[in-house]
Amino acid sequence: MTKLPDTITACLFDLDGVLTPTAKVHMKAWKQTFDEELQRRESDGYKPFDQEDYNDYVDGKPRYDGVRSFMASRGYRPSEDEVRAIGDRKNELVLELIAQGGVEAYPGSVQLLKAVRDEGRRTAVVSSSANCRSVVEGAGIADLLEARVDGNTIAEEHLKGKPAPDSFLAGAERLGVPAAQACVFEDALAGVEAGRAGHFGYVIGVDRLGGDHTQALADHGADIVVSDLAELL
Repeated sequence: MTKLPDTITACLFDLDGVLTPTAKVHMKAWKQTFDEELQRRESDGYKPFDQEDYNDYVDGKPRYDGVRSFMASRGYRPSEDEVRAIGDRKNELVLELIAQGGVEAYPGSVQLLKAVRDEGRRTAVVSSSANCRSVVEGAGIADLLEARVDGNTIAEEHLKGKPAPDSFLAGAERLGVPAAQACVFEDALAGVEAGRAGHFGYVIGVDRLGGDHTQALADHGADIVVSDLAELL
């Protein structure tokens, strides 16, 4: 049994930081990419990219939107060619890191996925990552997810990225349920904002960072915040 409201018939899960610990991989890749770019522009006097930058400017957003957002925070407006070059460099690093260490799903997330399926609730993964399919398959949870909306879907269908609700709405549509009957699971501030903007029935924040992030998730729209999805069993 789960603690989800009876009115919820579908669960829409973000990937990185919710189902799999790939958020750490993305943080590492973003840091190396942005630090190299900032050092190139500012020499050794640059302020390094940190966890707060990741939370505020790139987490949960499509890759190129994350580049624009962070670079703007440092006073830069790179050209579209530069945005793509920076974003593509980050993606190369992510793929290298995934290949080196593999990906495993959080045990608590697997337990909850199985439980909601046993209860007859529908499931989908909604991620800004273009590598979503390979991560889900590598983590061995593809058979627990009925639908997938990812970075490729966002590009192909010209959806707005989080914090806009478009990708989550697309996930609910693929499962054939209205937003009011779907629950969003997110660890990113942009993600919980998207859940609230889309008027979803329930928005669950996932805080694996601790500190002020729990309150930030609540402030941005989460109905409740948990540190692991097993808490919902």
